[in-house]
Amino acid sequence: MSVLLEFSMSPLDKGESVGDYVARSLEIIDKSGVNYRLNPMGTVLEGDWDTVFGVVRKCYERMSQDCSRISVSIKVDARKNQENRLEAKVASVEKRLGKPLRKS
Repeated sequence: MSVLLEFSMSPLDKGESVGDYVARSLEIIDKSGVNYRLNPMGTVLEGDWDTVFGVVRKCYERMSQDCSRISVSIKVDARKNQENRLEAKVASVEKRLGKPLRKS
């Protein structure tokens, strides 16, 4: 089963600017080898269920080392027999529109 998982994770006890904490999560994601896309409001991971949730867990464990309150939002789209959905879903919409969309 292919899973697209979009999540955002932020500490609530570190003030307004949390970019350093987000960057640490992106390091974990990038090193994981999972296909992903960063967007302004979160990150979308693509892979099997256990793998993508494992990456989110690692991000949480790292953030919880020095953050006492963390907000996590997760959205999942699971579909059988489909691969490369990060690109395919956007391409499908672009085809219907007859033009490319702006990329984030």
